[in-house]
Amino acid sequence: MGFDGEVWRVRGGDEPVGEIRIDEADFPWLSGRFTPGPGYAAVRDLFARELALLERDLDESREEWETAYDEIRRRVSLSSPDGPVAEFLLHIDGDRAWFRWSEEAFED
Repeated sequence: MGFDGEVWRVRGGDEPVGEIRIDEADFPWLSGRFTPGPGYAAVRDLFARELALLERDLDESREEWETAYDEIRRRVSLSSPDGPVAEFLLHIDGDRAWFRWSEEAFED
């Protein structure tokens, strides 16, 4: 898979949230260095909360995590070098981001 070095973009509406330069691919996950953009401050706390909930016992916090992640999905979009993706699961922690994506919506 030739993802190494690709730049994926995270947007919040019309504002850049940041870029992810891919340096690792472990299908279906991609990860890389995250460089924040001007819109990152508006969503930074959402990503921090989502990760904190994910690190807890998911059996106990699943609904809370889903609510937190739904807010992320409502506020940001993810684009590959070829354009926007239909669905994604994105985590950002400091200067690292990792995600999986699909050209079609994920099944519930």
